[in-house]
Amino acid sequence: MQPGCNGGASVNSFALVSYIPDPLGAFLDRLRNDLVCECHSKAHVTVLPPRPLFRPTSDAWTQMQERLPDFQPFRVELGDIQVFPVTDVIYLSVKAGHAELLKLHTALNAKCLAFAEPFQYHPHVTLAQELDRDRLASAMELAKRRWHEFRDARSFTVDKLTFVQNTLDNSWIDLNAWQLSSRVASL
Repeated sequence: MQPGCNGGASVNSFALVSYIPDPLGAFLDRLRNDLVCECHSKAHVTVLPPRPLFRPTSDAWTQMQERLPDFQPFRVELGDIQVFPVTDVIYLSVKAGHAELLKLHTALNAKCLAFAEPFQYHPHVTLAQELDRDRLASAMELAKRRWHEFRDARSFTVDKLTFVQNTLDNSWIDLNAWQLSSRVASL
């Protein structure tokens, strides 16, 4: 998620994501753009799906800063291309790192960040959404073929989380970032 070419006024919609580093991230960015023209958002795994805030963003960021020191970097390995049946969203499943993403989501979806999400949180990487129904099968076929052909590592480390805000033109602006750190217990 990053600002689009046109920018746009911000709206009351915020999320917390971990961007996927290259070369996997660059591959997924190209695939997303091929599946949905003009998809400008960077490949990411979402920790807190989009939600409104009813307190200042500084309060939300402070809450995250209080909770995130409890978490260390972890590995995420991506699995198969799948589709959510109700929304027809094409996505990559998460094989490794699923439990850690769930724990992060549960810890942060509270207080001023709490939101009754329309769907149960399911860690994944979105590849295409809002496709016409008649394009779904061909998009799935393309995504599966390209994913099968991808030869680099299908895993990455979640070590940085980015707090983002949506805009009227549905582009996302990075507001703040938090670096997860490995803590060593002192004796």
